Amino acid sequence: MTDARPAHTLRDIATAFGYEIEGAAEAVITGVAALADAGPTELTFLANPRYAAQARATRAAAIILSQGLAADGIPCPIVRAPDAYLAFAQVAQWFYRPPSPPAGIHPTAVVAASAQLGADVSIGPYAVVGENVRIGDRTRLYAQVVVYDDARIGADCALHAHVVVREGVVIGQRVIIHSHVTIGCDGFGYAKRPDGRWEKIPQAGRVVVEDDVEIGAGTQIDRASVGETRIRRGAKLDNLVQIGHAVEVGENALLCAQVGVAGSAAIGSRVILAGQVGVAGHLTIGDGATALAQSGIPNDVPPGQQVAGYPAVERRQWLRISAAQAKLPALLKLVHTLERRLAALEAERGAERRLE
Repeated sequence: MTDARPAHTLRDIATAFGYEIEGAAEAVITGVAALADAGPTELTFLANPRYAAQARATRAAAIILSQGLAADGIPCPIVRAPDAYLAFAQVAQWFYRPPSPPAGIHPTAVVAASAQLGADVSIGPYAVVGENVRIGDRTRLYAQVVVYDDARIGADCALHAHVVVREGVVIGQRVIIHSHVTIGCDGFGYAKRPDGRWEKIPQAGRVVVEDDVEIGAGTQIDRASVGETRIRRGAKLDNLVQIGHAVEVGENALLCAQVGVAGSAAIGSRVILAGQVGVAGHLTIGDGATALAQSGIPNDVPPGQQVAGYPAVERRQWLRISAAQAKLPALLKLVHTLERRLAALEAERGAERRLE
């Protein structure tokens, strides 16, 4: 990983984060890298014991180990942390700084005279900022970002190329929005006429994205017909996520790739929806619940429960169902065999009765 800071000793890093060192504390660290790639001035990590062999062969200057993992055979100094993966993420931020465009408005950008821009805002090439928009300090709009009228964007945000923020959308502080995201597009709402045609329901509500949210590339978040769609503080949305109108996503929820949430669903705090999970409309997923990949959720999920499958059921029940499914061909064959034997016995008994 590219080093955006001067080199530091292992002692500097451990002191900054409160970690313990086993071995030479003066090792010089210039960056971080994966186990197999780390060089003699880089820091790596081991959180999963299945990679212990790679750790014993590493060329890294030092390695972060989770508490309780054995250090046998590791050829470099060790940094002990409660969670090596989390520690690696924190140290990576210590070294890495993403490229940041300079403050100012690019000559090709179009910014309405009524827009209010904070200090050190960056507006990139061919970006468009509409009437009465407010943008907070140090926020960056990359190339061809479009912000419709009356939108609000807080401080220290990053909107990457081709993001569209529709009218009246409110975005908090330190929000990262990746390319090709649309926030505030019309919700999917129609009423059926007697002649079979569809009458569009005006989508007059708004979208609110609270502080410290990150939204992956290609994600779409619909505005509500009335009221609002809200993504609460700290939630993380992966690429290609669809959030329907009037949905609420709770604090620190994690929605992985290709999750779809239908209108008016409520996703609780710290919920994890793994890849390709589908959530029906007008239901509630309780705080701390988890849905395994490709689950289809048609009903409410209690807080803290793990669900899987379609229709989604409690995880242990799904495991039993999955195990039973593998036996279905043999069971079907057995049923057919038993049916034939039963038919033969009934035919034999019928013959005996006729002889009587």
